[in-house]
Amino acid sequence: MVERQPSPSSILATQTGFLLSQLGFHSAARFTERLATLGLQPRHYGMLVHLAEAGGLTQQQLADRLALHRNVMVRLVDELERSGLVERRRHPDDRRAYALHLTKRAKTILPRAQRLADEHNTELLAPLSEEQQKETLALLELVADGAGLGRGVHPGLQT
Repeated sequence: MVERQPSPSSILATQTGFLLSQLGFHSAARFTERLATLGLQPRHYGMLVHLAEAGGLTQQQLADRLALHRNVMVRLVDELERSGLVERRRHPDDRRAYALHLTKRAKTILPRAQRLADEHNTELLAPLSEEQQKETLALLELVADGAGLGRGVHPGLQT
C-alpha cells in the first residue's frame, strides 16, 4: 500500500505562522480599503490614535513611545501635517521642540475611522462567539508579548 502524501495546501493550512500571515494580509488589505474612504492609511490612523491619547508630545517623545527612527517620525508627521490632520506647535517647556496636536479636521475624522476599525474587527471575528473572540484576543496578546512586540505599536510603522 502506497502512503499518500498530504497536499501542500493542507500542510500550510495547519501551520500557525502561515495562517497568521494569511489573516494578517487579508485584514491589512481590508482595513486599508476601509480607511481609504476617509483618505487615511493605516499608519496614519495609528499615529492619530496615539496622538489622541497623548496629545502635546514632541516628535521625539512620540518616536520613543512608538520605537520609531527619527527620520520615519518626521516623514509621518509631515504627511499628517500636509493632510491637515496634525499641527506642530512650539512646545511650552522647550522652545527648540515642537509639540504635536490633532487638528479640528483630525478630531472629526478620527471617530469615523474608529467606527470603521470597529466594523472591521466585527467582520473579521464574525465566525467566533463572543467568548471565543475574547479568548482569541487574549491568546494573540500572549503571542505578541512573547514575540516582544509593543502593545498598540505596529511594526510596519518602523519602516
